[in-house]
Amino acid sequence: MAKTIFHAADKRGHANHGWLDAHHSFSFAGYYDPTRMHFGEMRVLNDDIIAGGMGFGKHPHDNMEIITIVLDGELAHQDSMGHVQTIVPNEVQVMSAGTGLQHSEYNHSKDKAANLLQTWIFPNKKNVAPRYDQAKFAPEDRVNTLQTLVSPIDDSDSGLKIHQNAWIYRTTLEAGKSVTVQPHTAQHGFYIFLIDGKVAAGEQTLNKRDAVGVWEADSVTITAAVTSDVLVYEVPM
Repeated sequence: MAKTIFHAADKRGHANHGWLDAHHSFSFAGYYDPTRMHFGEMRVLNDDIIAGGMGFGKHPHDNMEIITIVLDGELAHQDSMGHVQTIVPNEVQVMSAGTGLQHSEYNHSKDKAANLLQTWIFPNKKNVAPRYDQAKFAPEDRVNTLQTLVSPIDDSDSGLKIHQNAWIYRTTLEAGKSVTVQPHTAQHGFYIFLIDGKVAAGEQTLNKRDAVGVWEADSVTITAAVTSDVLVYEVPM
């Protein structure tokens, strides 16, 4: 029997710092809920809106796989590995923090906010050499099908690579269309996060920014009621 947990958009942790309007799917910074510490090996999913001209100053990370997806606006990235990049919509950035790195993220636009999703996934290998990668994913390649954004570093699947047996997919489902996800092993679960639209994920209806976690399931079918933008995380439980 499949197990599920529903996370309504308006039940996420919320902190508005003026320059940063952040929603936390899991406990983070000043938001703490002992029932929302992680979903399997997925530790963080932050939905951040950064005001124009603002951002995160240089700060450290170690032993974490960090994935950034920009939904709107642009994000300027600099890190201690020497990367100076700009991330725009339909691009994905991954960092394996490993033995340690520092980075900063800024929205240099004066009048347009930047909206990004940042995910942290626990690595399956600690103290690796830090690494960085970034790629563009064509939106037309995910219409009514699963587009692989992230996959394990030792796997032949497409997508950017991380040190964990985890996958991240994105799909744009047109009204009435469906996709079905099947776990790679019985020990994996799915965290389905609706960026926009309205879908049924199994028996759970999701509206914009809702999420459902599903595990101990042979498969999950996602069906759109209206055109919808969906992220699917598959992670070890």
